[in-house]
Amino acid sequence: MKTIYIDFTDIGDDEDFYTQLKEKIALPEHFGDNLDALSDVITGELEMPLHIEFVNMTVDQLESFEDLLTTLEDIEEESEEFTFSYYLEQYEGDDDETEEEEEESHDENKENNDQK
Repeated sequence: MKTIYIDFTDIGDDEDFYTQLKEKIALPEHFGDNLDALSDVITGELEMPLHIEFVNMTVDQLESFEDLLTTLEDIEEESEEFTFSYYLEQYEGDDDETEEEEEESHDENKENNDQK
């Protein structure tokens, strides 16, 4: 399965998104920078199977690009060969949990599952 990564670190608006998308995917000349065109291309013109992954999204971008996310989730529901995922950027403070804390959390979850 081919995976296309779209890094949202430098994406501020739709134009930035479509610019990066065009760098990653060979889109037809007639492609219009809009959600209908994106849906049409994914469902009818791109080689499948395909996975598109958005990385380094901010909480603000989740709101700004809500229609895009919804469109891709809808395509994923309709197509057996297309998958989509997105991930928020990690802040430096996110990795403060130590390996020992992670291990304790894992052990605690295992104990809870064993008790069921």
